[in-house]
Amino acid sequence: MPTRTTAKTARPGYRCAECGWTTAKWVGRCGECQAWGTVEEVGSTPVRTTVAAAVREPARPIADVDVEAARAAPTGVDEFDRVLGGGLVPGAVVLMAGEPGVGKSTLLLDAASRVASSGRTVLYVTAEESAAQVRLRAERIGALRPRLLLASETDLATVLGHVEQSSPDLLIVDSVQTVASGAVEGAAGGVSQVREVAGALIAVAKRRALATLLVGHVTKDGSIAGPRTLEHLVDVVCQFEGERHSRLRLLRAVKNRYGPTDEVGCFDLGEDGITGLADPSGLFVSSTPEPVAGTCITVTLEGRRPLLAELQSLVAAETTPGNARRVTSGLESSRVAMVLAVCQRRLGVAIANRDTYVATVGGVRLTEPSVDLAAALAVTSAALDRPLPAGLVALGEVGLAGEVRPVGGVPRRLSEAARLGFTAAVVPAGSVPAGKAPEGMAVHEVATLADACRWARLTSG
Repeated sequence: MPTRTTAKTARPGYRCAECGWTTAKWVGRCGECQAWGTVEEVGSTPVRTTVAAAVREPARPIADVDVEAARAAPTGVDEFDRVLGGGLVPGAVVLMAGEPGVGKSTLLLDAASRVASSGRTVLYVTAEESAAQVRLRAERIGALRPRLLLASETDLATVLGHVEQSSPDLLIVDSVQTVASGAVEGAAGGVSQVREVAGALIAVAKRRALATLLVGHVTKDGSIAGPRTLEHLVDVVCQFEGERHSRLRLLRAVKNRYGPTDEVGCFDLGEDGITGLADPSGLFVSSTPEPVAGTCITVTLEGRRPLLAELQSLVAAETTPGNARRVTSGLESSRVAMVLAVCQRRLGVAIANRDTYVATVGGVRLTEPSVDLAAALAVTSAALDRPLPAGLVALGEVGLAGEVRPVGGVPRRLSEAARLGFTAAVVPAGSVPAGKAPEGMAVHEVATLADACRWARLTSG
């Protein structure tokens, strides 16, 4: 039965150039992304109605579908494969997003090199840099491989021609926002262009069972640039994060049709390229021979991976009343301010007229509520000038009433701390079942912040 299409003319509408939101009349501000001046008129287009067509291949029972074609092939970068769920699935499209300079291109070039060294063909399309620039980076990180093909193109039709000519096993496009299609009006990076380019690349990937990695830009607020439908079209969305002044990089899977979304990959970005970190905890803990007042170790969870981090606090001499400073680095300032208020009101720590500084070691950013207790103990230790006992870790959420609330994954956190040689822990009450504490570790369960300070030998009682 042939396909029959009928058409009728629709009224002109308006669409946001940033997110693709549509409306029947013009407005100055987008109702979806709240951007100003981005709503533009869209010309009248025919509305098509499609009737059913003949089925070439009938539907079959799900148990009869061959799954061997969907087995993941590892890239050779262990931390990358961990986040992907074992590797790249043939036909899967992965969108890699991150801020400029965070290391997206370096990571993908390293993965391309390892895939090419295993005998597979990789086509790396660079639309932002020249081929010579990418070649220099590949030489610096040792990624020169004969089966790694490089093309510098910004035209979609030419990119598809390279795919047909080279028949690669892996396609990398850096980036999807800088490739344009001649069949669509507008400059590269616009909503229509990004949708057309992504749709064409995804169609080729599914038809040829070609694993595809797309690099995506992000906006100033950290979200992926382009239409929101881009994230829905691809199979995997990975976010590459890292502070500009820190070597640590974290790779998270925001969406993953083939694996978990709570795995995190850790990388060290250096002059010689990017290296996976199977055990990154040492980056966030300082090595001091003797305990120092104002420092406390905690264990945070990045996905399912426990990481040790050190909090440091400095409480200065008294200043003019009302002019005390509160400075934080690597922590949420509002949460630290709440912890300081609880320490002053519930413990009687005199910090109202004293400059207080709280920071993390190694540039790591901690947003979990579980770091509250470590921050409170570090501030109290600094204010009283009494160091915490050696080998102590603290974790728990602190409430405004001074209570210590439970947090998730305590056994996993304590096991990681015990593996690294810590011998004591202060945790919320009821967090560890009887007899389940790690071997060689003394676990102290506390209900209030005052109890935690007594166990940490900051107060008597």
